[in-house]
Amino acid sequence: MEYQTLLFEPGTITRITLNRPNAANGLDDVLCAELADAAARCSEAKVVLLTGSGRFFCAGGDLRAMAASPLGPGAFVKGIADDLHTAMQIFARMDAVLITAVNGTAAGAGFSLAVSGDLVLADESASFTMAYTRAGLSPDGGSSYLLPRLVGLRRAQELILTNRTLSAAEALDWGLVTEVAADLPARADQLAAEIVAGSGTANGAVKRLLRETYRNDYAEQLALEAALIAANADAADGKEGIDAFLNKRSPQFG
Repeated sequence: MEYQTLLFEPGTITRITLNRPNAANGLDDVLCAELADAAARCSEAKVVLLTGSGRFFCAGGDLRAMAASPLGPGAFVKGIADDLHTAMQIFARMDAVLITAVNGTAAGAGFSLAVSGDLVLADESASFTMAYTRAGLSPDGGSSYLLPRLVGLRRAQELILTNRTLSAAEALDWGLVTEVAADLPARADQLAAEIVAGSGTANGAVKRLLRETYRNDYAEQLALEAALIAANADAADGKEGIDAFLNKRSPQFG
């Protein structure tokens, strides 16, 4: 599939760049459909690196496209939300580690997409704002799920109801981002290379454990831990990691 609104570079490190710089990388029907399609094509990746082109990471839903749609705003936004959510569920469930490199403003669904990364890097100039209620809208993109878990209910209420803008440094302090980088592209490449050198199966297990911890009780989580560590011990990466440790060498994971 040839994309109109994003750049897609498949590989062990798969790169996805939101590419509507003249529209602040706003999410319209085409971009969301293409993002869902691109997410489904990441099966061979060990890392997916998601960023934006231009000055914005993503300014959220394209309100101009929404207002102009012959479908009406409700049907239009339901379609783009469904496609966006499809992409985000794929990113959450894949074994590959999702690194979001937030190169500028992340607003609305762009905020949601930014903080959905397994690892979130932010440029020093990046900023984060929900912006939904300012337009008479409610959140999508998983932010009503993610924010209470990342920053607690009170701070989530503040972000959503007041549309407070956080700087990159504030977002780091609040626990929304992993790291603020002075040279974001170089740091994103470095981090992606570090993750690629690790075990893809172990990383996938970590993602599953952290995803399941919110709905499992203690005994269920312990059982899942036991099952996954046993499966990883029998997998090629586990055997390689154990042998490398015993022979005092660096592992070479597949």
